[in-house]
Amino acid sequence: MRMTVALKDVLARAGLNASTSEFLALVEDAARRLSPPSPDPSHYFSPDQRAALADVGLDLSPQDEGDRDYRVRTVAEQAVFADSALTVSDAARRLGVDDSRIRHRLKERRLTGWKDQGGWRLPAWQFTSSSVLPGLDVVLRAVPDDQPALVVAAFMSTPQTDLVINGKPATPRQWLLAGGDPELVAQVATTLGTPA
Repeated sequence: MRMTVALKDVLARAGLNASTSEFLALVEDAARRLSPPSPDPSHYFSPDQRAALADVGLDLSPQDEGDRDYRVRTVAEQAVFADSALTVSDAARRLGVDDSRIRHRLKERRLTGWKDQGGWRLPAWQFTSSSVLPGLDVVLRAVPDDQPALVVAAFMSTPQTDLVINGKPATPRQWLLAGGDPELVAQVATTLGTPA
């Protein structure tokens, strides 16, 4: 009972409109879709590959029971990301358009989203309170097709050194909301999924 109250408080402070049971179901689903709990990384490589990776300092030993589970942050991010996403109808209401216009924008890559059991889900970061983020279509055209929605969301909410507002790195979302050139964000977005 105490955990339920604490989780309700956390969800409310974060501005997430979900019951604790809905949120925990999202967490369980995200965890289930990730890799096994204690994978043996060496299993995925040949002996020669293991030797080469060990030579450059990579530790391929299985996770110990007492180690922090690296999946926890990803599971939490996926759960929040899914909970805060809009349905097609939600997005249509926000923009004052018909549902078919939202589907059309998704097809044209002027909006981004993913399909789940209930239909399309559209990440909230791409909207303001009553419109689409300025310059979004320019940025989305530059994002490589193979990048998952969670990667794009992380990019849009992470300060970038190429985007500076008042002397500080800004997130792409902040940059676009401030009227910054979407082409600058698009240039950085083209590198998503490439080694740094």
